[in-house]
Amino acid sequence: MVVALWAIVGELFRRGLTALARRAGASKQLVRTIRDGVRIAWIVVAVAAVLIVTGIASEFQALTVTGLAGLTISLALQTTLSNIIAGVLLFSDKTLRLNDIISYGGIRGTIVRVGLRSTLIRTQEGNIAIIGNSTLMSGPFINFSAEERLLGKA
Repeated sequence: MVVALWAIVGELFRRGLTALARRAGASKQLVRTIRDGVRIAWIVVAVAAVLIVTGIASEFQALTVTGLAGLTISLALQTTLSNIIAGVLLFSDKTLRLNDIISYGGIRGTIVRVGLRSTLIRTQEGNIAIIGNSTLMSGPFINFSAEERLLGKA
């Protein structure tokens, strides 16, 4: 009963987060990655809960192991996670959208893709510039085509 309820809550959370990412304009690949990441995290938490409920592991052991695993993973993925969080913030702040014209660090061009870790910009010469999301987020960058969207002007 508890496992079924846990699965339903997890599925609702995953669907809500996926819908939020779609509404923010995330690419299909980003939405799929977010959905899969939430599913994996939810499964890990569910397995830990089952181990605690069945008495195989105590709460202290489960907290210690999950804490150490979380610390290890976060240190190993620090730059990647920073880029992912910056990408989500770029979407949620509505500062970047596809086809926006921006200038950053001497590069001026059109946004062709905002991914999990990086943003691709097609320069006026036709080249593709790849900039990490955390680097882009630390700015400053100029968005020439988002004044209406960002400031609410008509």
